[in-house]
Amino acid sequence: MASGAPGPEDHGDDKGGLRAALGGLTTRGRSFLAAGVAATVCAYVLGQGDLLRVGLLLAVLPLVCVVVLHRTRYRVAGSRRLSPSRVPAGSEARVHLRMDNVSRLHTGLLMLQDRVPYVLGPRPRFVLDRVEPGGVREVSYRVRSDLRGRYPLGPLQLQLGDPFGMCELTRSFSAYDTLVVIPRTEPLPALRLAGEASGYGDGRQRSLALAGEDDIIPRGYRHGDDLRRVHWRSTARYGELMVRREEQPQRARCTVLLDTRRIAYQGAGPGSAFEWAVSGAASALAHMLERGFAVRLLTDEGNAVPGETADGFAGSAQESAESTGLMMDTLAVVDHSDGGGLSRAHDVLRGSNEGLLVAFFGDLDEEQTAVAARMRQRSRGAVAFVLDADDWARGGAGAGSPPSASDRLRLLREAGWTALAVRPGAELAGLWQQAGQEGSGAQSSVAGTTTGLSGGWS
Repeated sequence: MASGAPGPEDHGDDKGGLRAALGGLTTRGRSFLAAGVAATVCAYVLGQGDLLRVGLLLAVLPLVCVVVLHRTRYRVAGSRRLSPSRVPAGSEARVHLRMDNVSRLHTGLLMLQDRVPYVLGPRPRFVLDRVEPGGVREVSYRVRSDLRGRYPLGPLQLQLGDPFGMCELTRSFSAYDTLVVIPRTEPLPALRLAGEASGYGDGRQRSLALAGEDDIIPRGYRHGDDLRRVHWRSTARYGELMVRREEQPQRARCTVLLDTRRIAYQGAGPGSAFEWAVSGAASALAHMLERGFAVRLLTDEGNAVPGETADGFAGSAQESAESTGLMMDTLAVVDHSDGGGLSRAHDVLRGSNEGLLVAFFGDLDEEQTAVAARMRQRSRGAVAFVLDADDWARGGAGAGSPPSASDRLRLLREAGWTALAVRPGAELAGLWQQAGQEGSGAQSSVAGTTTGLSGGWS
């Protein structure tokens, strides 16, 4: 929200403001002044009194307009409102401007102008009629960008003019607003893949609150608790009824890994491989949060952003909307990294049991394929979407993935990944469905030999 009250008092000393006002003379004002000076000189040379009076009138009129406009005490408050302030790439947002005349004078004709980056469209300009004391004028315009990012809007500028059009002065408000253009997201189908556990909710596990079935750290008795849960030893110690803690639901976890290495991608722009990977990561994050998972975003540099908990995972279900917004804000400005490998991300994933892992990889050489394969060891389920740089550079004109890319996919699958090649123009929803089918097939093939798998996706 931008606001302010521009006026002559906002511009420092009087002499500096007067010089600025003289600089605001329009073409008409300068022409009148030049004609007046020329007529005055000619009248003096020729001795024509009538011409002298005309010349003085022509010269004085724009100067009087400058002084009057400079001394005008308009007090106008302006505000800006974005609807919405966060918008997917390719979608429109509306900017609402409001002007309030908080002075006791009628304003003159006002020109309202807002400054916007060129990628959002042309600079909007509006002409406002005279605003009565206490009056309000509201206007709006639309902005749109195909490129994600954070774009400043402002400052809001107000142009004042005199009735004769001799002078124009510009007043600027100081406040800015920011429009966040996030990646496009696709709705994804609800699936069950290898590694997903049944139980409380979709893909959730159940765990004891602290120390197992005979939890010795009790809590106070609450109305409605089963008396069979009373812990008599603690009751005797504390002098009040204490009960053993119940089994607590634990949210299933999902890590979305985004490979941002510059060397892993080619090209730029909305249709590039990197933008597809960013959009895919955004879609996966939003989908998993909607399904009740605790989710975190991880990059190849090992940065887990953001997270309400120490390990980087999003917090409770009530905070899912806020977590989604924070992650989308991060993806709105994510850029290529200068790193050459995935070892930092592997070190983060190696630290704990991560549940489901969904990765969006760029081009993988033999060494990085081996690192990615080792990431699977700490995950209950792992799905990789691999974008081959050469294939995207050719625009998918080839007959299929080159042999080297096929070998990388085979190595990932042998390590336990559900690995899919992403061709230019592919839709994530279709690949997501394919991953679900391949994951279900893999689960059926190892049923009876692998037990205890939990986590997963839906």
